[in-house]
Amino acid sequence: MDVGSLLGVIGGILGFVAIGVILRVTGLLTAEDARPLNTVLVWVALPALIFSAVKRSPLSMEFAMLPVVGWIVVVVGLGAAWGLARLLKLEGPTAGAFIMVAVFGNTAYVGYPVAQALLGDAGLVRAIFSDVFGNTAAVISIGTIIASHYGAHDVKVNTLKEIVTFPPFIALALALVLHSVPVPDLVTSWLEALGKLVVPVIMISVGLTLKPRALGGHFAHASVVAAMKLVVLPLVALGLGTLLLNDVASQRIAVLEAGVPTMMMIMIMGLRFKLDVDFIASAILVTMVGSVVTIPLLQLLIG
Repeated sequence: MDVGSLLGVIGGILGFVAIGVILRVTGLLTAEDARPLNTVLVWVALPALIFSAVKRSPLSMEFAMLPVVGWIVVVVGLGAAWGLARLLKLEGPTAGAFIMVAVFGNTAYVGYPVAQALLGDAGLVRAIFSDVFGNTAAVISIGTIIASHYGAHDVKVNTLKEIVTFPPFIALALALVLHSVPVPDLVTSWLEALGKLVVPVIMISVGLTLKPRALGGHFAHASVVAAMKLVVLPLVALGLGTLLLNDVASQRIAVLEAGVPTMMMIMIMGLRFKLDVDFIASAILVTMVGSVVTIPLLQLLIG
């Protein structure tokens, strides 16, 4: 894919983000209004998109390797982020926030629309496998342990329950079980219509929650996070993809998912476990802006 096409993909998605920013700045909506939008996404639109996309797409054993690459990237990233946090002399809630934002990316909210725009359903399905079985499973399990260690220790979480009751996980499981079972066209069309809500609603929600004022004194450390999240980790994924993945489409998605900006869910976890939420907000903003440049450039390195 040439530079112009890549910039067109990113530009179109950013247009929806701009709508969210404008709605917030003009007072028509507030950052708190992102919460009901996210509820619709997690419980309705994302499951519909995942089920319909996986159900209509041919499956391959190659897809199973994408979460493997994702988990390796997470483990490498956690080690590097822990070392950087110590080097920067970060402690407690700020250290925990730093580690989380440097490793866990927005593999659904940013990964899905970009993957679909880049490669159509072939890219979307690969992104779904990478996200649900890779990054999302990792943040719910390992991420929860990290957040409780550096933040509030008294918050109890049933990790297995969190994963198996996560609506996108249920949708993916159902799509795999029913993959060869015919589904009425009326149901398929209805699910596909719901799935089309995902990209605009996700990006408008992101625009509502971006907080430029949160940067404050966090810009230097947030820039370190951006370098690691947007450059180092996707390059690790590129190396792993070259070794472990046989097709270029899977390599593209592995690099994309490793290099998306910081996960919005980290803010929710930060509030829940009393991490440094101002730093988390800063990292989300800096990585979101930086990814406009890094995602296209990294894709140009692949085949």
